[in-house]
Formats: sequence, structure tokens, C-alpha cells
Amino acid sequence: MNAKTNVANLQGAGKLIAREAGAGTVKAFFEKNKGAMAAILPNHVKPERMLRIALGALRTTPKLTNATIESLMSATMVCAQLGLEPNTVLGHCYLIPFDNRRQKRTDVQIIIGYKGLIDLARRSGQIESIAAHAVYSADQFDYAYGLNETLEHRPAVGNRGEIVAFYAVAKLKDGGHAFEVMSKDDVDAIMRKTQSKGAYGPWKDHYEEMGRKTVIRRLSKYLPLSIEFSTAATIDGLAEAGKDQHLESALEGEYALVPDDEHEHDHDESTGATTLPAYPEDQFARDLTQWRNLIESGKQTADGLVAILSSRYAFTDDQIAQIKANPTTGEVLPDEAGEWQNDYDKQEAAQ
Repeated sequence: MNAKTNVANLQGAGKLIAREAGAGTVKAFFEKNKGAMAAILPNHVKPERMLRIALGALRTTPKLTNATIESLMSATMVCAQLGLEPNTVLGHCYLIPFDNRRQKRTDVQIIIGYKGLIDLARRSGQIESIAAHAVYSADQFDYAYGLNETLEHRPAVGNRGEIVAFYAVAKLKDGGHAFEVMSKDDVDAIMRKTQSKGAYGPWKDHYEEMGRKTVIRRLSKYLPLSIEFSTAATIDGLAEAGKDQHLESALEGEYALVPDDEHEHDHDESTGATTLPAYPEDQFARDLTQWRNLIESGKQTADGLVAILSSRYAFTDDQIAQIKANPTTGEVLPDEAGEWQNDYDKQEAAQ
């Protein structure tokens, strides 16, 4: 083992630029954090595979090596938490270099593929099927909202013409269904709000896939989906807008985001104070079980999760008590998850 990879306990190695640190140090840092990754991974994903895929992404996308090792690991940890494999033929999600001009550094960001959103939606347990399609000018397409909703799409054979719309449709396990239609103008309006404005990147190279993903995200607001789906949709929106995803907290096992909100926070010009919007009541009822599971499994502490959620939304005292309460006894859960995680990491490091 050379001097670069023989870093005492790898202290400070995470701050090194991956390209300058060398492949050995990057791999050693990833291996050191394998235990923390195993604690948050869904059962169907193994930490060894996630680490192997992440290291492979450095070879296929060399610009990622301009980021710090910590940034690479943080993005990989978030992918692991979502149970999505980055930069594979599955098309779940992608690790990309992001020029963080404010911090004057290169960060690793995550772009979610529409197939990744579909996979997360299906995992909710309440969606039987979900799909998104593009509509072309030569297709037969008809839909109606209201008491007797209808949706019919017959794609043309041969030259289908130009894209005129996108739609997503979901069939629920209780027999219900939901669909959303967006015109090309609607989708283009969202595209123009992104950092690239459609001039480069996925909107230019993969317009149809991006359109499908956009209409799935719009439909998701009306579906009983998990906090993982909401997190994926939110971080994807931050990437498209060219904003910092703040993935660095994932190394402490505390990364969580709440659903994106189309409305800006109210700002009081006289006092300079910002008023946070209330968390949507119907969304709160759906997400409560997921939050409790995160706390009980040790992936989040009760206080830590409340702090993260409260940074973007205003919660009532009763809502906070519900988040912290034991679902069986109703008692507030002790804040032991952080200590459990530290003990877990120490055990992994000792092995």
C-alpha cells in the first residue's frame, strides 16, 4: 500500500480532491464508510455493489474526479438511501459534476431518471402500475377530466410527427387511477426555468425522457407515495434548477428532504423574517409512517429529523409530537438513534 492510501484512519481524506488523492485513497475511504451505508440500504441492495458502481462512475465520467472524495461518497450514500443504482443501464439515476461557483469547487450531484421515479413509485406498495408517454401530432389522443375521466392514446404507425404533449397514468391497488396531461408548452415552461434552459445537458440530449419525468413528478403530487419518492423528486428539482443539493449531511446518516413546494416562502419586508409554509396535512398523514420508520430503524434521530423537516416547513406542536411518538404506545421515542449509529460505525471500523 502506497503513501496515498495509507492514511491513518483516513482522517481528513474526505476533503481531498479525488483526482489528486488517487484511486487507492478513494477506494479506501469508500470501504471505511461501508458500514454506515449498510445501515441505510434497502434489503435488496448490497453495499459492495453500490460501492463498485460508484467507483465505476469515476471511470465513465472522469470529471467526477474533480470533486472531493467526501462529495462522491455523500452522493453515493443518498443513492443508497433511495435504493437507486447510479450510472447503470437501469437508468435509475446519474452522478454528475456540478460547478458550485459560490463555494468555488466541484460537487457531485444526483439527477434522477424517469425510470428511477417509476421504480420508487412502485415500491410504495399502493401503486399497481405507473407509466409516462409522449404524445406526437399524428397520434390519436383524447382525454377529459371531471366526474367521468377518460384517457385514450393510440400511437401512429410510422412517422408520428412532432411531440405535442406528455402524460403519466397510475393505477392504484385499490382499483382507482389517476393521470396527468401536460402540453409541450407546459413542459417547455418548466425546462426554461432550469439552469441549462434546454441549451445543453439532458434537456437537449434526452428531451423526451425529461418530459416523461416532468409529468410523473406533477402526477406524484396526487398519489400515495413514500418519503423516498418525495426526496428523489426534490433533489432532482434542485439539480435542474442549478441549486446546491446539500448532500454532505448524508455521511452522518441525516440526509432527508421534504417534498418540493412550488410556492416561495413568504417574506416580511418590514422585519426581514421568512415565514415557512405549513406542511400539507394530507401529505403529513402519508409521510408520518415513513418518518417513524426512519427513527425506529436508527437511520434518523427524532430530533435530527424534526430539525431537517422544520428548516423548510412549519409544523404544529401536535405534528412534531406525532413524528416523535412510538406508534404502539404513543410515548415519545428516546433520541438513541445517533448513539446506535456511532456504535455501529465503531464496530465496522474495528472489523
